This record gives sequence, structure tokens and C-alpha cells, in this order.
Amino acid sequence: MKTFFTSMFLLGMIVFILIPGQSFAQSGTMTVYASGQTLDQIIAGDQTNGVQNHSVYKLVSLDSTYLVDATITISSSVSIIGVPDPTTGKLPSIQSDVLQSTQVTGIQFTFNGPKSTVILKNLYLLGVAPNNAVSTQSGQGVQVSADSISLIVDNCVFDDFTQFDIGYNANWDKFKITNSKFRNGVEGDAQYYIPEVLRNEYPGTAPTDTVIMNYNTMLCVASGPVLASSFVKYFEFIHNDVVDAAKAPVWIERATDAKIDNNIFYNTYAVAEAYFEYKGFWDEKGTQLRIPAVINFVPLDSATTANFIGKASSNSADSAAAEAARKIEVKNNAYFWSSDLLNFYTTWNDTATAAYDSLVTPVFMNSGTAVMFGNSAYPNFVQSGNQNVDPKFGSGIANVDGNSTTGDGNGLLDWIAAIRGGTATTQYYAYQRTDGTALAPPWPLPEYTSNDLKYSATLTSTDSKQVGDPYWFTGTPTGVKQVPAQGPAKFALSNNYPNPFNPSTTINFSLAKDGNVTLNIYNVMGQLVKSVVSNAYMSKGEHNYIVNMDNFASGVYFYALRQGSNIITKKMVLLK
Repeated sequence: MKTFFTSMFLLGMIVFILIPGQSFAQSGTMTVYASGQTLDQIIAGDQTNGVQNHSVYKLVSLDSTYLVDATITISSSVSIIGVPDPTTGKLPSIQSDVLQSTQVTGIQFTFNGPKSTVILKNLYLLGVAPNNAVSTQSGQGVQVSADSISLIVDNCVFDDFTQFDIGYNANWDKFKITNSKFRNGVEGDAQYYIPEVLRNEYPGTAPTDTVIMNYNTMLCVASGPVLASSFVKYFEFIHNDVVDAAKAPVWIERATDAKIDNNIFYNTYAVAEAYFEYKGFWDEKGTQLRIPAVINFVPLDSATTANFIGKASSNSADSAAAEAARKIEVKNNAYFWSSDLLNFYTTWNDTATAAYDSLVTPVFMNSGTAVMFGNSAYPNFVQSGNQNVDPKFGSGIANVDGNSTTGDGNGLLDWIAAIRGGTATTQYYAYQRTDGTALAPPWPLPEYTSNDLKYSATLTSTDSKQVGDPYWFTGTPTGVKQVPAQGPAKFALSNNYPNPFNPSTTINFSLAKDGNVTLNIYNVMGQLVKSVVSNAYMSKGEHNYIVNMDNFASGVYFYALRQGSNIITKKMVLLK
């Protein structure tokens, strides 16, 4: 069997070389330094016929930032990998620049290669320019602009983008975002419904394949932070901190397979809803009034039902079958609204006038959503262990809630008052904004050195990790295991577990050296059915991936790990 798969890979490489116009692509790694040309000039200059000459750009400078004067547009698969400081973990920084027009670079990266795979790892993306200005027109870290792109983001920081950290406007894209920190995203001109961490710019029409967000923190990102409300085939939101967000943290109302487990939601939906929004269905999908909620699901409409079942929905039986097949899990989440914020709502409503209407206080799960759990029409909707409890963060988080503090804008409550009172112009709120005039952002992050996100409450998760983002306790990315010093790293592929499985299994492997890696899954005929890792640059050591095969038929499959001339193949069984 190993010989068979080796032949398959060799044949694939021969086909790749013979494809006209492609033989120059994916040729290796370019090491990039933060001196001389700007990052956009370097990457734009490394193209042939619109395709990048190198598949990997390795950023190594730590003492100065990589400036971006124009959007970096890439149309092929690519990995942009930072090399952290081996002692402190400090990340290379990519910073929006001030242009001759005095404007600030809007979008740092646009990826527009259909079916391409993009990896961003170990990077600090900074929206604050060297003059401390931000782009108020289109301040984005990343834009995904083609169908079926797979974007993998790991151990990155997105700081002070005013529109979206990651935006997309295409169909069937996939996102895996892990171990990353999103901080201080506030528009500042009364548009409290942006920015988001991840935003589908056409949520009414563009379906999303996969969103996986695990082990992340979203601190003072005004809206979302996740808006993909049209149709999400698979959504996973596990071990995240969402702190001081103006709107609902996850807008995935018509997801068909979702897990929302072991998260902390603190002062989310903080701007609440004015009564005219609540009464007018401002941000809700459905046919009845519903209290604004952290967790919000609605029945599928005809378009999302068709996406789910693979054909146009023509009758009520189709709709009922689709609803019965949805899998929604909401477990072990901690949620809390501070007394300062709740008192603000009360005081505001006591003095509300017709012009500035009263506010509808948010809840964890409104009645329209709660009734779907335990309902025979939704047999796979499960919730348990969710609790309203104060995590008891550090004093710096409470300071964000209050009045204006030096360098941190207006404070959350003053900002809400300006938004709801119709007086907002350039107000913002933040947690210790980054000084763009420095040669590089401070490291470690101030929320780590202050222990402000290291909560003191006793919270128990379902998997022995800290509830929420474990980083604030461990200081290291989750799931990354260092190879013991006494044992040299080796190229190895472990047996998947569980095996047999349904529908997800975990694949672990280790690498003896840094380099490009491919992990593919084949059927018994040797046909490629799923690419888990596609020619991605990865560091030596241990790695693990959770593979979901919900839409595959039961049977025997083979998974093959390849790095250079090394290849290992193992068997797994999907049993439904």
C-alpha cells in the first residue's frame, strides 16, 4: 500500500510539472527582512504571471516592523510565517503605513485565488500607523475574495483594525483560526455594528463551508466578533474569550453543525438593542420579537435548507428533515454582564425619551432559541453546563467598562452613551491601545503581563483545560507540544483516534525538520477525497488536526503524510 501511494504522489508531481504556466510556482521559501522595500513591494515583486514564485515567505525581523504601503494581493496558495523570538515568543510585526495622501493603508492582505490554501502563522498584524492614525475607510487585516479558499491562522495578533480583522465576500470558504488574539477593533464614528473578527460581507447570500475558532481572545472588538449568518455548514467555537463586545459574539443563526463549548462571554452584546431595533427586527432573522442574545439560532429558510440537503426545498417534509438533521451543541460556557453595565441600562432606561429610546437588556439565550433545545423537531440540539458567573478578571478589564482612561479612549460605558445618545463622532473604547510610533508592538501583550485576563473564579471545563482561552494561564499556544530535549524529533504519523470514528477523528504527526508538509485522505481506489494540509510550511515538532468527515460515506480510508521524499500512510475507518 505504501508503494501505491508513493506512486500516486510521484504521478501527481509529474502532472504538476507538466501543467503549462505553473512549473515556476511553489518553489520554496523566501526569507524576508524588515528593511529596504516595504512588504507589499517585496511580495508583489516575487510574482510571475500573477503567481507567487515562492510558496513560503519567512519573516524574521523582530526589532522593526514590516511596513505595508499597498494591499498585498496574492492569487496562489501561500504561507506567510513569522519566526518568533525563541525565548520570549515575540512575533514579527506587519504594520499599516501612512501614505503620501496622509491616508493609512486600508487592507493589508487580499487573497483571491479560488481553491487556494493560505496560512498565516506567528504574525502581529497592526492597523495603527507609525503616526498613530488608523484607517477609517477600510481598515482590515485580511480580505478573502474568491470561492473555496482555505485560510488557516495560528498564533497571530490582529490589533486595531476598524472594519474587519478578517473579511470575506465569496462562497464556500473555510477558516481555521487558532491561538490568536484580536484586540481593540472599534470604528469610532457611531457605527457600532462594525468591526468584526470574522465577517461575511454578504451574509444574506454567501454560504460558508467551515469556521473553526479555538483558543482565541477577542478583547474590545466592537461588533460580532463572528458574523456568517447566511449558512454555515460547520461551525466550531471552543475555548475562546470574548470580552467587551458591542454586539452578539456569534451570528451563525442558520448553522447546521455547530459546537460552542468552554467559552467565556463577558459583557457581550454590551450596546444592547434600542427598542426600535428590537421591535423592527434590526439584526434578527425570524417572525417574532426576540430578546438580543449571546446564543441565537433560527429555523433554516429555503435557501439554507437547499444548501444543506443538496437540492431545492419543495415541501414541508424537506424542511422538517433538514431541521432534524442539524447538530447544535452549546456546553459549559460562562457568561456574565458586569454590575456597572447592568446599572447603566437601568439608569439609561429611567431617563429614556422618545428620541433616545430605552434599551433591551441582552440574555444568554432568548426564548426563541431556547425552545429549539429539547424539542423533538430538533433532536440534535444539546445544551448543558452553561452558567452565569463572574470570571473575576483583573482590574484592567473593569477599567475598560468605566469612564475615560489615559490612552484607552472613552471607556465602554461612555462610548455606549455616545452611541445611543446620537453624539458619537470619533469616540472609541479600548484596552491599552498600541503605540504605533514604536519600532514594534510591546511584547508580551499587556493583558498577559498584567494578568488582567487570568481569571480567579473556579471554572471547570469539559476537557481539563482552562475555560476560555488557556493562553492567559500557560503563556503558550494550545496544542503545540515541544519535542523533549533528550529525544530528537522524528518524522512520524500516529494512528488516528478514535478509530473507527463518526464523524470526526484526530490525526497526530511529528516532523524532524521545518518544511512543507502535505496530509491527504484517499479512498480505497487511491482517489484524493480530502486535503487536510496542502503543501504548508510547518515547523518541526508535533502537530495535530481534527478531521471532520461528516459528508463522507462509511468505509475504509487512508491518510498519507508527506514531507519531501518522506511519506507514511495509515488506515482509518469511518463508521456511521
